[in-house]
Amino acid sequence: MAQQAETARTERPQATAAPRKRQARGERRMAELLRAAGEVFAQSGYSAATTNAIAARAGVSPGTLYQYFPNKDAIADAVAEQYTTELRAVMDSVLGSAPQGMPLPELLDVIIDPLVAFHIAHPACIVLFVGPDSPQHLTELHLPLHAAMLERIGALLAVLAPQLPAERLQRSAEVAVHMFKGVMPLVLASAPQDRPAYVAELKLTFEGYFGLLLDLP
Repeated sequence: MAQQAETARTERPQATAAPRKRQARGERRMAELLRAAGEVFAQSGYSAATTNAIAARAGVSPGTLYQYFPNKDAIADAVAEQYTTELRAVMDSVLGSAPQGMPLPELLDVIIDPLVAFHIAHPACIVLFVGPDSPQHLTELHLPLHAAMLERIGALLAVLAPQLPAERLQRSAEVAVHMFKGVMPLVLASAPQDRPAYVAELKLTFEGYFGLLLDLP
């Protein structure tokens, strides 16, 4: 009896090891599929992307992909949710507070560089959220984050230019967000060795716009 009890104790951890390994493999496979889907959406656009192309990019069969996602819409939803969570974290980090006394060019480095790095690492972000063929529900998923970004930028400008009325700060925040989204496709489409030059042009645009804005009476 004692020997049987000891055998049961030694076998019990082994019984749970296999499900944990399968779960870890499943999580890795899920991450691989989401990464591949982001690359395919970025390259082909939402409408032209196919589950076969995503499976091929991930190095799995279509049947394996369907074990995790029933269709392309479900994959896009998962990618969009991941992007939303991660982008909010980046936004909270770079727009959480305005460093006091920091020169405008340095402030733009602090804000723009992490946001550009995020979009380079998540190339389908613009395609899924503001692309011309993006499904309406994905655009709506992005709206709370978009509103939060406008609020954060408006608050930052209020610190930098307290003399400006609230409605002017709100309009300027809207312009700033659309400027960034408008230029990012150009940055992403450029060759890696050319991207720093395009990012520098983006910062120069913001420096000129914000510089004039902060000098307004």
